[in-house]
Amino acid sequence: VQLQASGGGLVQPGGSLTLSCAASGSAVSVDVMGWYRQVPGRQRELIATISRDGNLDMKDFVKGRFTMSRDNAKNTVYLQMNRLKPEDTAVYYCNLGSKVGTYYYPGRYWGQGTQVTVSS
Repeated sequence: VQLQASGGGLVQPGGSLTLSCAASGSAVSVDVMGWYRQVPGRQRELIATISRDGNLDMKDFVKGRFTMSRDNAKNTVYLQMNRLKPEDTAVYYCNLGSKVGTYYYPGRYWGQGTQVTVSS
């Protein structure tokens, strides 16, 4: 299974970006996927997860600004980021995992990471 993330870049504060993550590979079963982000020196943190049937879980620190969606036909998930802040600067990763109740278990498949820099 390969996860290909894209869409990062440099954006001014208050701007928007949309990240994409496409899953491919033989017998891939894309059920629950998650977006994480990581800044140097800090742990990777979970931002959002979405199940195949569209059940969405956004973490509080991005609610109202970010949203996650998916296109099952394309095995692709998206992270729409609005009203970006400098503190959103990080490398963003997608992950193919699983969920039990409200707890997301990251799987071993990760996208390569895409840099998002919010700066004027």
